[in-house]
Amino acid sequence: MFGGFTGGNNNQAAAAPQPAAGFSGANPQYYQQNQQSQLAAAEQEMDMISDLFNRLSDACHKKCIINKYPDGDLTKGESVCIDRCVSKFFQVNKEVGDVLAKLSEMNQNR
Repeated sequence: MFGGFTGGNNNQAAAAPQPAAGFSGANPQYYQQNQQSQLAAAEQEMDMISDLFNRLSDACHKKCIINKYPDGDLTKGESVCIDRCVSKFFQVNKEVGDVLAKLSEMNQNR
């Protein structure tokens, strides 16, 4: 999806983690469940990253790029606007995450 993001390895089985040395296979169901939970977590993280990228792209495109495309390249003003937009987007995203983490911590301490 991201042009080689997976390192060019399209074989899912080869990319799966292998049991540690000395693993006797005493509980193969646990190992399979662990692999499945790791895969589900990785898929969820990829979805979150894709959503973040899409929201960032949409917001900064609407704000910085004019609807008429007189040139194939970004103008200096558009480029500066996009740099600032991306910076602000991540700054706000971090600040909101920090506030939510504090609120969550306060709720857990009750």
